[in-house]
Amino acid sequence: MPYNNYGPRPHRSSGLRPPSPRFGGASTFRRPAAPRKFSSFSDVSKFVNKTTHTEEVEVFVAQHKFTDFNLSPLLMKNIEAKGYVTPTPIQDKAIPHVMRGDDLVGIANTGTGKTAAFLIPLINKIMANPREKVLVVVPTRELANQIDAELREFAKGSSLFSVLCIGGTGLGSQIRELRHQHHFVIGTPGRLKDLIEQKMLDLSVFKTVVLDEADRMLDMGFIADMRFMMSRMPKERHTLFFSATLSPEIEKLIHEFLNKPVSISVKTRDTAKNIHQDVVRIPSGKMKIDILADLLVQAEFSKVLVFGRTKHGVEKLAKELNARGIKAESIHGNKSQPQRQRSLDLFKRDHAQVLTATDVAARGLDISGVTHVINFDLPATYDDYVHRIGRTGRGDMLGKALTFIQ
Repeated sequence: MPYNNYGPRPHRSSGLRPPSPRFGGASTFRRPAAPRKFSSFSDVSKFVNKTTHTEEVEVFVAQHKFTDFNLSPLLMKNIEAKGYVTPTPIQDKAIPHVMRGDDLVGIANTGTGKTAAFLIPLINKIMANPREKVLVVVPTRELANQIDAELREFAKGSSLFSVLCIGGTGLGSQIRELRHQHHFVIGTPGRLKDLIEQKMLDLSVFKTVVLDEADRMLDMGFIADMRFMMSRMPKERHTLFFSATLSPEIEKLIHEFLNKPVSISVKTRDTAKNIHQDVVRIPSGKMKIDILADLLVQAEFSKVLVFGRTKHGVEKLAKELNARGIKAESIHGNKSQPQRQRSLDLFKRDHAQVLTATDVAARGLDISGVTHVINFDLPATYDDYVHRIGRTGRGDMLGKALTFIQ
């Protein structure tokens, strides 16, 4: 059976030379400060941002409608079925360039509609030429699963097929899928490299590549794997590069991997205005778990993501909450992919009130309706803090982020 559910099945490919280190484009990049480390947490103002619901915010006016993009009628039907009417800023700016075949650098916060910004034009590209193949590289299994699920919705009723290549699941089944016809391969760097080294995945016929959340792949130590994969793709290719930040290391990768890219930035600030941030001071002699449990029994805490520092810690926390009658699931690196996916699905479907998670396991999560993010343990860096609290307050919804301070 195919790995997707929108048509038959997948195929294989062959290897090539390193990418050109050329770089150019219509706009220049500003170099931001290096990631801020929380060496001291004495300044708790970092965690306080009281939202004001009466303030006026600038309203984005899209320059395009989806109907302006000259998309396939079937793709347009699926876009409408998902309830998409007006493109988000990243979609509005990126889709025309991707459809023209421009290399692109997109700097955007999570929750901006970035996945559709590259999937919609690339699906349209393959519908026009089914011999094309697209590689999508992401930092985590959860993000790969989410992109594959969104691809299935956009490609519903077509004859386009994908293969999901991630760790934590059987290598044999992925190898079988790669032997059948496929148009998209979506995967994490480690598993993709394994498949390439076993000669089960040949990137020489993949003329389009998407590097999503490139800054996170860099943070997680995947830089060598990224270079390994890019060196095996054709020199003449279409490269799309997305990142939430633009550090000197990211700029170096852009120079290496892209050719005269167009740069688009829709990132306005580190944390969304509609996330109410505050601290919870733990009184002397009180246990953090007791304070957490007292919060979670309040009606407004209906869908809560709790971040801990260690795999053991978040697992222990979920067990303790369950023992207190609060339905909790956990995701961390010690769980297999099916276990992580099951926990995530239970949380998404509101069968669990709480999801406890480590930073790495939660990379790229896009879960609608999260009412609160709680930093049970302090994050290691300011960037980790921004990433954590960005799981709430998605789109136009209000969210709350609480950080425990002892």
